[in-house]
Amino acid sequence: MVLIVFILAALVVLPFDDGILTGLGIRLGLDLQGGTHIVYKVDLSSVKPGQEASTVAGVMGVLNNRINPMGVTEPVIQKRGSDRITVELPGRDISDKEKERLSRVVMLEFGELASENETARWENERGRWKPATAIIDGEEKALTSQYFEENTYVRQGEMGGVELIFEWDKEGSELSEEITGRLIGQPMAIFEGDEALRGEEGQPYAPVVQSTIVDVGQITGLSFDDATSLSQQLNAGRLPAPLTIIDDEIISPILGEKFVEMSLRAGLIGIILVMLFMIIYYRLSGLLASLALVFYGLLVMALFKLIPVTLTLAGIGGFVLSIGMAVDANILIFERVKEELRAGRTLGAAIEAGFNRAWTAIRDSNVTTFIICGILYWLGSSIVASAPVKGFALTFFIGVAVSMFTAIIVTRTLLRLFVGTPLARRTGLFSPRLGRK
Repeated sequence: MVLIVFILAALVVLPFDDGILTGLGIRLGLDLQGGTHIVYKVDLSSVKPGQEASTVAGVMGVLNNRINPMGVTEPVIQKRGSDRITVELPGRDISDKEKERLSRVVMLEFGELASENETARWENERGRWKPATAIIDGEEKALTSQYFEENTYVRQGEMGGVELIFEWDKEGSELSEEITGRLIGQPMAIFEGDEALRGEEGQPYAPVVQSTIVDVGQITGLSFDDATSLSQQLNAGRLPAPLTIIDDEIISPILGEKFVEMSLRAGLIGIILVMLFMIIYYRLSGLLASLALVFYGLLVMALFKLIPVTLTLAGIGGFVLSIGMAVDANILIFERVKEELRAGRTLGAAIEAGFNRAWTAIRDSNVTTFIICGILYWLGSSIVASAPVKGFALTFFIGVAVSMFTAIIVTRTLLRLFVGTPLARRTGLFSPRLGRK
Protein backbone atom coordinates (compact mmCIF):
# COMPACT_ATOMS: atom_id res chain seq x y z
CA MET A 1 0.00 0.00 0.00
CA VAL A 2 2.86 2.38 0.82
CA LEU A 3 4.45 1.64 -2.55
CA ILE A 4 1.15 2.18 -4.38
CA VAL A 5 0.58 5.54 -2.65
CA PHE A 6 4.18 6.55 -3.47
CA ILE A 7 3.75 5.76 -7.17
CA LEU A 8 0.38 7.54 -7.38
CA ALA A 9 1.80 10.63 -5.64
CA ALA A 10 4.76 10.68 -8.04
CA LEU A 11 2.41 10.48 -11.05
CA VAL A 12 0.38 13.40 -9.67
CA VAL A 13 3.43 15.58 -8.93
CA LEU A 14 5.71 14.90 -11.90
CA PRO A 15 6.17 16.90 -13.99
CA PHE A 16 5.43 19.93 -11.80
CA ASP A 17 3.67 21.95 -14.49
CA ASP A 18 1.50 19.11 -15.77
CA GLY A 19 1.18 15.96 -13.66
CA ILE A 20 1.01 12.71 -15.61
CA LEU A 21 -2.01 11.36 -13.70
CA THR A 22 -4.14 14.50 -13.37
CA GLY A 23 -2.62 17.11 -15.67
CA LEU A 24 -2.63 19.56 -12.76
CA GLY A 25 0.07 22.13 -12.11
CA ILE A 26 1.04 24.03 -8.99
CA ARG A 27 -1.15 27.07 -8.37
CA LEU A 28 0.75 30.24 -7.57
CA GLY A 29 -0.57 33.21 -5.62
CA LEU A 30 -0.66 36.89 -6.51
CA ASP A 31 2.81 37.57 -5.11
CA LEU A 32 4.40 34.88 -7.29
CA GLN A 33 2.61 35.27 -10.62
CA GLY A 34 0.96 38.70 -10.46
CA GLY A 35 -2.66 39.51 -11.28
CA THR A 36 -5.35 42.06 -10.50
CA HIS A 37 -6.07 43.74 -7.15
CA ILE A 38 -9.36 45.62 -6.72
CA VAL A 39 -10.84 47.29 -3.63
CA TYR A 40 -14.60 47.94 -3.62
CA LYS A 41 -16.57 50.14 -1.25
CA VAL A 42 -20.09 48.91 -0.47
CA ASP A 43 -22.77 51.61 -0.33
CA LEU A 44 -24.68 50.78 2.87
CA SER A 45 -26.64 54.04 3.01
CA SER A 46 -29.94 52.36 2.08
CA VAL A 47 -29.39 49.22 4.18
CA LYS A 48 -31.48 48.79 7.32
CA PRO A 49 -29.57 49.08 10.63
CA GLY A 50 -28.25 45.75 11.80
CA GLN A 51 -28.16 44.23 8.30
CA GLU A 52 -24.83 45.70 7.21
CA ALA A 53 -22.78 42.55 7.83
CA SER A 54 -25.24 40.25 6.01
CA THR A 55 -25.39 42.68 3.09
CA VAL A 56 -21.60 42.73 2.71
CA ALA A 57 -21.56 38.92 2.94
CA GLY A 58 -24.20 38.78 0.19
CA VAL A 59 -22.12 41.10 -1.99
CA MET A 60 -19.08 38.84 -1.53
CA GLY A 61 -21.13 35.80 -2.56
CA VAL A 62 -22.38 37.46 -5.74
CA LEU A 63 -18.86 38.68 -6.60
CA ASN A 64 -17.58 35.13 -6.23
CA ASN A 65 -20.35 33.83 -8.51
CA ARG A 66 -19.55 36.49 -11.10
CA ILE A 67 -15.80 35.82 -11.00
CA ASN A 68 -16.03 32.03 -11.35
CA PRO A 69 -17.19 32.07 -15.01
CA MET A 70 -14.13 34.21 -15.86
CA GLY A 71 -11.88 31.17 -15.36
CA VAL A 72 -9.90 32.64 -12.47
CA THR A 73 -8.20 30.01 -10.32
CA GLU A 74 -8.48 30.56 -6.60
CA PRO A 75 -9.68 34.20 -6.43
CA VAL A 76 -9.24 35.86 -3.04
CA ILE A 77 -12.32 37.81 -1.89
CA GLN A 78 -12.04 39.32 1.58
CA LYS A 79 -13.85 41.81 3.76
CA ARG A 80 -11.81 44.79 4.98
CA GLY A 81 -13.39 46.91 7.66
CA SER A 82 -17.15 47.31 7.71
CA ASP A 83 -17.79 48.35 4.11
CA ARG A 84 -14.82 47.40 1.93
CA ILE A 85 -14.08 44.27 -0.05
CA THR A 86 -10.79 43.34 -1.69
CA VAL A 87 -10.69 41.09 -4.73
CA GLU A 88 -7.43 39.49 -5.89
CA LEU A 89 -7.32 37.55 -9.15
CA PRO A 90 -3.99 35.69 -9.45
CA GLY A 91 -2.60 35.45 -12.97
CA ARG A 92 -5.54 37.34 -14.50
CA ASP A 93 -5.75 40.80 -16.05
CA ILE A 94 -9.38 41.79 -16.58
CA SER A 95 -10.71 44.48 -18.87
CA ASP A 96 -12.47 47.66 -17.73
CA LYS A 97 -15.73 46.21 -19.05
CA GLU A 98 -15.31 43.07 -16.92
CA LYS A 99 -14.50 45.18 -13.84
CA GLU A 100 -17.65 47.22 -14.40
CA ARG A 101 -19.73 44.08 -14.82
CA LEU A 102 -18.44 42.71 -11.54
CA SER A 103 -19.54 45.79 -9.60
CA ARG A 104 -22.80 46.61 -11.36
CA VAL A 105 -26.00 46.13 -9.36
CA VAL A 106 -28.19 45.83 -12.46
CA MET A 107 -26.48 44.26 -15.47
CA LEU A 108 -28.91 45.22 -18.26
CA GLU A 109 -31.41 48.06 -18.58
CA PHE A 110 -34.05 48.38 -21.30
CA GLY A 111 -34.65 51.72 -22.98
CA GLU A 112 -37.22 53.35 -25.23
CA LEU A 113 -36.88 56.40 -27.46
CA ALA A 114 -37.20 59.75 -25.68
CA SER A 115 -39.11 62.63 -27.26
CA GLU A 116 -37.52 66.05 -27.80
CA ASN A 117 -39.13 67.36 -24.62
CA GLU A 118 -37.95 64.45 -22.47
CA THR A 119 -34.60 64.04 -20.76
CA ALA A 120 -32.57 61.24 -22.29
CA ARG A 121 -30.37 59.01 -20.16
CA TRP A 122 -28.52 57.45 -23.09
CA GLU A 123 -27.65 58.78 -26.53
CA ASN A 124 -26.07 56.94 -29.47
CA GLU A 125 -26.26 56.69 -33.25
CA ARG A 126 -29.69 55.03 -32.98
CA GLY A 127 -31.24 57.93 -31.06
CA ARG A 128 -31.91 59.35 -27.61
CA TRP A 129 -33.13 56.88 -25.02
CA LYS A 130 -34.84 56.88 -21.65
CA PRO A 131 -35.52 53.92 -19.32
CA ALA A 132 -38.46 51.80 -20.40
CA THR A 133 -40.95 52.00 -17.52
CA ALA A 134 -44.45 50.96 -16.57
CA ILE A 135 -46.71 51.54 -13.58
CA ILE A 136 -47.29 48.37 -11.56
CA ASP A 137 -49.39 48.50 -8.40
CA GLY A 138 -49.31 52.29 -8.45
CA GLU A 139 -45.49 52.48 -8.69
CA GLU A 140 -43.42 53.36 -11.74
CA LYS A 141 -40.72 50.76 -12.33
CA ALA A 142 -37.97 50.39 -14.94
CA LEU A 143 -37.50 47.19 -16.91
CA THR A 144 -34.09 45.71 -16.07
CA SER A 145 -32.37 42.35 -15.76
CA GLN A 146 -33.03 42.33 -12.03
CA TYR A 147 -36.32 40.68 -13.03
CA PHE A 148 -34.56 37.85 -14.91
CA GLU A 149 -34.74 34.34 -13.57
CA GLU A 150 -31.21 32.99 -13.01
CA ASN A 151 -31.54 30.46 -15.83
CA THR A 152 -30.43 32.32 -18.95
CA TYR A 153 -28.68 30.27 -21.61
CA VAL A 154 -27.22 30.57 -25.11
CA ARG A 155 -28.35 28.58 -28.12
CA GLN A 156 -28.03 28.60 -31.90
CA GLY A 157 -31.14 29.87 -33.65
CA GLU A 158 -32.88 28.38 -36.67
CA MET A 159 -31.03 30.77 -38.98
CA GLY A 160 -27.68 29.91 -37.42
CA GLY A 161 -27.40 33.02 -35.27
CA VAL A 162 -26.57 33.16 -31.56
CA GLU A 163 -29.50 33.69 -29.20
CA LEU A 164 -29.34 34.55 -25.49
CA ILE A 165 -32.58 33.27 -23.97
CA PHE A 166 -33.93 34.78 -20.74
CA GLU A 167 -37.07 34.33 -18.64
CA TRP A 168 -38.90 36.98 -16.62
CA ASP A 169 -39.97 36.44 -13.04
CA LYS A 170 -43.56 37.28 -12.04
CA GLU A 171 -43.03 41.03 -11.61
CA GLY A 172 -40.83 41.20 -14.70
CA SER A 173 -43.55 39.50 -16.75
CA GLU A 174 -46.05 42.19 -15.79
CA LEU A 175 -43.59 44.95 -16.64
CA SER A 176 -42.57 43.34 -19.94
CA GLU A 177 -46.17 42.74 -20.99
CA GLU A 178 -47.10 46.36 -20.30
CA ILE A 179 -44.01 47.89 -21.92
CA THR A 180 -43.67 45.69 -25.01
CA GLY A 181 -47.40 45.90 -25.62
CA ARG A 182 -47.10 49.69 -25.68
CA LEU A 183 -43.97 49.69 -27.88
CA ILE A 184 -45.11 47.35 -30.70
CA GLY A 185 -43.61 48.69 -33.92
CA GLN A 186 -41.03 50.76 -32.04
CA PRO A 187 -37.39 50.00 -31.19
CA MET A 188 -36.31 49.01 -27.68
CA ALA A 189 -32.62 49.21 -26.78
CA ILE A 190 -30.62 47.41 -24.11
CA PHE A 191 -27.83 49.07 -22.14
CA GLU A 192 -25.02 47.89 -19.88
CA GLY A 193 -24.46 50.80 -17.50
CA ASP A 194 -23.79 53.88 -19.62
CA GLU A 195 -23.03 51.94 -22.80
CA ALA A 196 -25.42 50.36 -25.28
CA LEU A 197 -25.31 46.62 -25.68
CA ARG A 198 -23.75 46.13 -29.12
CA GLY A 199 -24.05 43.25 -31.53
CA GLU A 200 -21.27 41.30 -33.19
CA GLU A 201 -20.92 44.00 -35.87
CA GLY A 202 -20.54 46.76 -33.27
CA GLN A 203 -23.95 48.37 -33.79
CA PRO A 204 -26.18 49.28 -30.80
CA TYR A 205 -28.76 46.59 -30.08
CA ALA A 206 -32.21 48.12 -30.62
CA PRO A 207 -34.65 45.69 -32.29
CA VAL A 208 -38.18 46.68 -33.20
CA VAL A 209 -40.78 45.10 -30.90
CA GLN A 210 -42.90 42.74 -33.02
CA SER A 211 -45.28 41.44 -30.36
CA THR A 212 -45.99 41.49 -26.66
CA ILE A 213 -43.34 39.65 -24.63
CA VAL A 214 -44.70 38.09 -21.44
CA ASP A 215 -42.59 35.20 -20.15
CA VAL A 216 -39.53 34.49 -22.32
CA GLY A 217 -37.40 36.81 -24.42
CA GLN A 218 -34.26 36.61 -26.47
CA ILE A 219 -31.28 38.79 -27.39
CA THR A 220 -29.76 38.15 -30.81
CA GLY A 221 -26.83 39.51 -32.78
CA LEU A 222 -24.17 38.96 -30.08
CA SER A 223 -21.03 36.93 -30.65
CA PHE A 224 -21.04 33.51 -29.02
CA ASP A 225 -18.33 34.47 -26.52
CA ASP A 226 -20.04 37.74 -25.55
CA ALA A 227 -23.43 36.04 -25.22
CA THR A 228 -21.98 33.21 -23.10
CA SER A 229 -20.09 35.61 -20.82
CA LEU A 230 -23.15 37.83 -20.39
CA SER A 231 -25.37 34.82 -19.65
CA GLN A 232 -22.98 33.57 -16.97
CA GLN A 233 -22.80 36.99 -15.35
CA LEU A 234 -26.59 37.36 -15.38
CA ASN A 235 -26.97 33.97 -13.70
CA ALA A 236 -24.52 34.97 -10.95
CA GLY A 237 -27.18 36.99 -9.15
CA ARG A 238 -27.91 40.62 -8.30
CA LEU A 239 -25.82 42.65 -5.91
CA PRO A 240 -27.74 43.63 -2.75
CA ALA A 241 -25.93 47.01 -2.58
CA PRO A 242 -24.06 49.29 -5.02
CA LEU A 243 -20.27 49.06 -5.27
CA THR A 244 -17.65 51.70 -6.01
CA ILE A 245 -14.10 50.90 -7.09
CA ILE A 246 -11.72 52.86 -4.84
CA ASP A 247 -8.49 51.06 -5.77
CA ASP A 248 -7.61 49.18 -8.91
CA GLU A 249 -4.14 48.01 -9.90
CA ILE A 250 -2.35 45.36 -11.88
CA ILE A 251 0.15 43.54 -9.68
CA SER A 252 3.34 42.35 -11.33
CA PRO A 253 4.96 39.22 -9.87
CA ILE A 254 6.96 40.25 -6.82
CA LEU A 255 9.08 37.14 -6.92
CA GLY A 256 7.90 35.15 -9.91
CA GLU A 257 9.11 31.91 -11.39
CA LYS A 258 12.72 32.58 -10.42
CA PHE A 259 11.77 32.61 -6.76
CA VAL A 260 9.74 29.43 -7.15
CA GLU A 261 12.81 27.72 -8.57
CA MET A 262 14.93 29.11 -5.73
CA SER A 263 12.38 27.91 -3.16
CA LEU A 264 12.33 24.42 -4.63
CA ARG A 265 16.12 24.41 -4.63
CA ALA A 266 16.17 25.57 -1.00
CA GLY A 267 13.67 22.88 -0.05
CA LEU A 268 15.72 20.24 -1.85
CA ILE A 269 18.91 21.36 -0.10
CA GLY A 270 17.10 21.30 3.24
CA ILE A 271 15.85 17.76 2.64
CA ILE A 272 19.34 16.58 1.64
CA LEU A 273 20.95 18.12 4.75
CA VAL A 274 18.33 16.57 7.01
CA MET A 275 18.80 13.21 5.30
CA LEU A 276 22.59 13.39 5.74
CA PHE A 277 22.21 14.14 9.45
CA MET A 278 19.76 11.28 9.93
CA ILE A 279 21.97 8.78 8.05
CA ILE A 280 25.14 9.80 9.91
CA TYR A 281 23.55 9.76 13.36
CA TYR A 282 21.05 6.93 13.07
CA ARG A 283 22.73 4.78 10.40
CA LEU A 284 20.30 2.38 8.71
CA SER A 285 17.32 3.78 10.63
CA GLY A 286 18.27 7.24 9.36
CA LEU A 287 18.47 5.94 5.79
CA LEU A 288 14.96 4.50 6.07
CA ALA A 289 13.72 7.75 7.59
CA SER A 290 15.29 9.58 4.64
CA LEU A 291 13.34 7.37 2.23
CA ALA A 292 10.22 8.21 4.23
CA LEU A 293 11.14 11.90 3.88
CA VAL A 294 11.17 11.55 0.08
CA PHE A 295 7.75 9.91 0.35
CA TYR A 296 6.66 12.84 2.55
CA GLY A 297 7.78 15.45 0.01
CA LEU A 298 5.99 13.75 -2.88
CA LEU A 299 2.78 13.23 -0.91
CA VAL A 300 2.66 16.85 0.28
CA MET A 301 3.18 18.21 -3.23
CA ALA A 302 0.50 15.83 -4.55
CA LEU A 303 -1.96 17.12 -1.94
CA PHE A 304 -1.08 20.71 -2.87
CA LYS A 305 -2.11 19.92 -6.44
CA LEU A 306 -5.21 17.89 -5.60
CA ILE A 307 -6.83 20.09 -2.92
CA PRO A 308 -5.70 22.49 -4.60
CA VAL A 309 -3.50 24.87 -2.57
CA THR A 310 -2.48 28.23 -3.98
CA LEU A 311 1.15 28.69 -3.05
CA THR A 312 2.24 32.13 -1.89
CA LEU A 313 5.54 33.18 -0.34
CA ALA A 314 4.11 32.49 3.12
CA GLY A 315 2.77 29.11 1.99
CA ILE A 316 6.16 28.06 0.68
CA GLY A 317 7.62 29.17 4.02
CA GLY A 318 5.18 26.89 5.83
CA PHE A 319 6.13 23.97 3.58
CA VAL A 320 9.89 24.49 4.06
CA LEU A 321 9.38 24.76 7.82
CA SER A 322 7.41 21.52 7.86
CA ILE A 323 10.36 19.73 6.22
CA GLY A 324 12.44 20.33 9.34
CA MET A 325 9.60 19.14 11.55
CA ALA A 326 9.04 16.07 9.37
CA VAL A 327 11.82 14.18 11.17
CA ASP A 328 10.82 15.15 14.72
CA ALA A 329 8.67 12.09 15.15
CA ASN A 330 11.38 9.86 13.68
CA ILE A 331 13.92 11.19 16.17
CA LEU A 332 11.59 10.52 19.10
CA ILE A 333 10.96 6.99 17.83
CA PHE A 334 14.61 6.17 17.13
CA GLU A 335 15.70 7.36 20.57
CA ARG A 336 13.12 5.08 22.16
CA VAL A 337 14.20 2.20 19.92
CA LYS A 338 17.81 2.82 20.93
CA GLU A 339 16.86 2.65 24.62
CA GLU A 340 15.05 -0.63 24.04
CA LEU A 341 18.05 -2.09 22.23
CA ARG A 342 20.33 -1.07 25.10
CA ALA A 343 17.96 -2.92 27.44
CA GLY A 344 18.68 -6.11 25.48
CA ARG A 345 15.54 -6.41 23.37
CA THR A 346 15.65 -7.81 19.88
CA LEU A 347 15.27 -5.40 16.96
CA GLY A 348 11.64 -6.39 16.31
CA ALA A 349 10.63 -5.95 19.96
CA ALA A 350 12.59 -2.68 20.19
CA ILE A 351 10.88 -1.27 17.10
CA GLU A 352 7.38 -2.10 18.34
CA ALA A 353 8.09 -0.82 21.86
CA GLY A 354 9.78 2.32 20.53
CA PHE A 355 6.85 3.22 18.29
CA ASN A 356 4.25 2.46 20.96
CA ARG A 357 5.99 4.46 23.69
CA ALA A 358 6.84 7.43 21.46
CA TRP A 359 3.31 7.67 20.03
CA THR A 360 1.78 9.66 22.91
CA ALA A 361 4.51 12.32 22.73
CA ILE A 362 4.18 12.50 18.92
CA ARG A 363 0.39 12.72 19.13
CA ASP A 364 0.36 15.49 21.75
CA SER A 365 3.00 17.62 20.02
CA ASN A 366 1.24 17.39 16.67
CA VAL A 367 -2.20 18.08 18.15
CA THR A 368 -0.91 21.31 19.69
CA THR A 369 0.56 22.26 16.30
CA PHE A 370 -2.78 21.53 14.61
CA ILE A 371 -4.53 23.80 17.13
CA ILE A 372 -2.12 26.65 16.34
CA CYS A 373 -2.63 26.09 12.60
CA GLY A 374 -6.40 26.24 13.12
CA ILE A 375 -6.10 29.51 15.05
CA LEU A 376 -3.87 31.02 12.35
CA TYR A 377 -6.27 29.94 9.60
CA TRP A 378 -9.22 31.43 11.51
CA LEU A 379 -7.34 34.69 12.02
CA GLY A 380 -6.36 34.81 8.37
CA SER A 381 -9.92 34.25 7.18
CA SER A 382 -11.74 36.58 9.57
CA ILE A 383 -10.05 38.97 12.01
CA VAL A 384 -6.76 39.67 10.23
CA ALA A 385 -8.23 38.78 6.80
CA SER A 386 -4.84 37.90 5.35
CA ALA A 387 -4.35 35.39 2.53
CA PRO A 388 -0.64 34.87 3.40
CA VAL A 389 -1.56 33.93 6.98
CA LYS A 390 -4.14 31.43 5.69
CA GLY A 391 -1.66 30.05 3.19
CA PHE A 392 1.02 29.54 5.85
CA ALA A 393 -1.44 27.84 8.22
CA LEU A 394 -2.80 25.52 5.52
CA THR A 395 0.54 24.38 4.08
CA PHE A 396 2.02 23.95 7.57
CA PHE A 397 -1.00 21.90 8.70
CA ILE A 398 -0.76 19.62 5.66
CA GLY A 399 3.00 19.22 6.14
CA VAL A 400 2.72 18.28 9.81
CA ALA A 401 -0.17 15.87 9.19
CA VAL A 402 1.71 14.08 6.40
CA SER A 403 4.92 13.97 8.48
CA MET A 404 3.04 12.20 11.27
CA PHE A 405 1.66 9.70 8.77
CA THR A 406 5.08 8.99 7.21
CA ALA A 407 6.76 8.56 10.61
CA ILE A 408 4.15 6.22 12.09
CA ILE A 409 3.25 4.22 8.96
CA VAL A 410 6.00 4.51 6.36
CA THR A 411 9.10 4.47 8.56
CA ARG A 412 7.63 1.69 10.71
CA THR A 413 6.82 -0.40 7.62
CA LEU A 414 10.36 0.02 6.26
CA LEU A 415 11.94 -0.93 9.60
CA ARG A 416 9.81 -4.05 9.87
CA LEU A 417 11.29 -5.25 6.58
CA PHE A 418 14.59 -5.90 8.38
CA VAL A 419 13.13 -7.86 11.29
CA GLY A 420 14.08 -11.54 10.89
CA THR A 421 16.96 -10.81 8.49
CA PRO A 422 20.66 -11.15 9.36
CA LEU A 423 20.87 -7.36 9.53
CA ALA A 424 18.60 -7.41 12.58
CA ARG A 425 21.44 -8.94 14.62
CA ARG A 426 23.84 -6.12 13.73
CA THR A 427 22.42 -3.46 16.03
CA GLY A 428 25.37 -1.19 15.30
CA LEU A 429 23.74 -0.49 11.93
CA PHE A 430 20.86 1.20 13.71
CA SER A 431 22.88 3.54 15.95
CA PRO A 432 26.60 4.28 16.42
CA ARG A 433 26.32 4.42 20.20
CA LEU A 434 24.88 1.08 21.17
CA GLY A 435 28.21 -0.49 22.06
CA ARG A 436 27.09 -3.72 20.38
CA LYS A 437 28.07 -5.18 17.03
